[in-house]
Amino acid sequence: MISEKIILGIDPGTAIMGFGIISVKKGKMEMVSIHELILKKYPNHETKLKYIFDKTLALIDEYHPDEVALEAPFFGKNVQSMLKLGRAQGVAMAASLHRNIPITEYSPKKIKMAITGNGNASKEQVAGMLQNLLNLKEFPTKYLDASDGLAVAVCHHFNSGTIADTKSYSGWDSFLKQNPGRLK
Repeated sequence: MISEKIILGIDPGTAIMGFGIISVKKGKMEMVSIHELILKKYPNHETKLKYIFDKTLALIDEYHPDEVALEAPFFGKNVQSMLKLGRAQGVAMAASLHRNIPITEYSPKKIKMAITGNGNASKEQVAGMLQNLLNLKEFPTKYLDASDGLAVAVCHHFNSGTIADTKSYSGWDSFLKQNPGRLK
């Protein structure tokens, strides 16, 4: 039996990317760390992707998560924004799979539902509930993208052992088997 599980939650973004790390010991959650990667300052999308990969690997190497949970891209009207967001998520997935860490995706609605009980909750409501769930006196970041990364990790803990509305990959082979259309 595992005495402690470390979960890295990631909220992909192209302006700010949020990361939250929790530890679960005997069913009790504790926030380990929260990070944001400010990407607005970088000149092009390729540079942003490099920093996403580097930051994800650095967090994995520092905290040694057992599992990674990511927020899945939502469908919007701006195709270019969706493409960039999907690339950001893909780079974080690649970094996780590069270290052979299983990953799971959750829809934004599922994450909000798991944290607040309301799939349409605001980012502020999610952050407030996380503060309560994790017994934080004050929230450790001003960026709601970072709190969203933490929410993904908590959602993953709450959904451990369930399969509804998620996709899990244990490595590249698993990813390719579940996504044959992405292989060219």
